[in-house]
Amino acid sequence: MLETKIAPSILAGNFSCIGEEVERLTANGADLVHCDVMDGNFVPPITFGAQMVESIRPHTALGLDCHLMVARPETQIESFARAGADIISIHLEACGKNTVRLMRKIKEWGVRACAVVNPETPVERLFDTVEEADMLLVMSVHPGWGGQKFIAGTYEKLRKLRAFCIANGKEEMDIEVDGGVTSQNVKEIVAAGANVIVAGSAVFRSVDMRGTIAELRGE
Repeated sequence: MLETKIAPSILAGNFSCIGEEVERLTANGADLVHCDVMDGNFVPPITFGAQMVESIRPHTALGLDCHLMVARPETQIESFARAGADIISIHLEACGKNTVRLMRKIKEWGVRACAVVNPETPVERLFDTVEEADMLLVMSVHPGWGGQKFIAGTYEKLRKLRAFCIANGKEEMDIEVDGGVTSQNVKEIVAAGANVIVAGSAVFRSVDMRGTIAELRGE
């Protein structure tokens, strides 16, 4: 069974002391730091860019999981790679037929490549990326805003994607899920096939960050 990894979204942290927030995640057992990058175009909000990633890089040895919710990810790959990203995730909805080519470009920078689909996109569209992918991400809410409820149809998408990976010799593929994860639904999410769990509000609003991260991991 694959190890369950917890990737708290720094977007839910306190931006007035973002370095300290990253250190707090590290000290409390997070596995990755999820960085939600939004450009005000692919999704309406604007969050931060590569400069933020560069700023937090010295504050942790954890992997920086950079989720590019941007309209033209091909223009951002180099800057995020240079900033210290360990994983760069790009949306099929933004890249279309260029997704696999851009994933190869990410890997040329020594960074792990991940392809993402939104809730309205059939998970089968990820199948063509599996051979190139280091990770796959299924959005379980509509990208752009935190605090949304988990979309129940995500469970079946995860089951289909995990089954496809297993059938094609990719049993160790990391499958990430992002949005609406809580201690109440995480076991079912993992059972469906996800092993990398993005959580924002659930972690940062917890009175016991370490306990919440451990609980999400199933400990």
